[in-house]
Amino acid sequence: MFEPAVVVLRWVQMTAAMILFGSSLFFLYAMPRAGPGAAGALRWPRPVLIASAVTVLVACSLGFLAQTAVLAGSLHDALQPDALNAALTGMSFGRSSLVRAAVAVLLLATSGFRGSARTAWWRAALAGGVICASFAWMGHGAATRGAGGLLHLASDIVHTLAAGVWIGALVAFFVLLITDHRHGDQERRAVHAALHGFSGLGSGLVAVLVATGLVNGWFLVGLPSLPHLLTTFYGQLLSLKVLLFLGMVGLAAANRFHLTPALDAALRKPSETRSVVAALRRSLVVETGLAIAVLALVAWLGTLAPPLAA
Repeated sequence: MFEPAVVVLRWVQMTAAMILFGSSLFFLYAMPRAGPGAAGALRWPRPVLIASAVTVLVACSLGFLAQTAVLAGSLHDALQPDALNAALTGMSFGRSSLVRAAVAVLLLATSGFRGSARTAWWRAALAGGVICASFAWMGHGAATRGAGGLLHLASDIVHTLAAGVWIGALVAFFVLLITDHRHGDQERRAVHAALHGFSGLGSGLVAVLVATGLVNGWFLVGLPSLPHLLTTFYGQLLSLKVLLFLGMVGLAAANRFHLTPALDAALRKPSETRSVVAALRRSLVVETGLAIAVLALVAWLGTLAPPLAA
């Protein structure tokens, strides 16, 4: 009965961690350092990042207990000191959960979100990056043995970090657009500059995700299993994940080549700004929804045996 809880809590952890990591970086590289369009001048960034850190802490603690209950057979047995100690010190999911909880507590209990905005963003980005990297020890990334083990682990970490940069930026863009009614011309120009600047970075992220995805697929699926991939449940979920990712790429391309230039033109014609912002908002709602669905599939796939391990 705890298996679905394990999947859901993995999904919640990954989503929150990627928001913590990617949104913090977004505030640093995409938003102005100062002025009306700066992230530090907005009310919502710090609460969003604090909520993300709290969510990571709660979800990883509950996720650790749920995973331990699956292995022990019941929650009662999982709460026994011997079982907790064995899971926490002897299993990779336990050690990675401890890292995530410790980093989240350190960020929340110290001055992680105090001080200047940019300092807070750097602290949150560093903490989020460590948390995202730790997910490699919660799935299949750290399970490969032999000469290719280090390559697979590194590829899984880079894949997760690249996904975090993308998803964190999506969430930040989404909140910026749903709060557009509070913005003046300067804030809207800052949003356009961020969209335009992210376009080039987004292309690089897609390339990294594809390359690392192929490396991970090589270790988990392998060429001999490709013809029969859709006959397995793992292969069906993986294929769905790829389709959703392609949908995200398509929407990102539409934003880059159509909606972002349209916003630039609309800023010179204020009467058209509202409709363009609404179109961008709809596109980002769908793209963010696809991203959240992809993360749900990743969380599920991490609990299943891949073809090469079956």
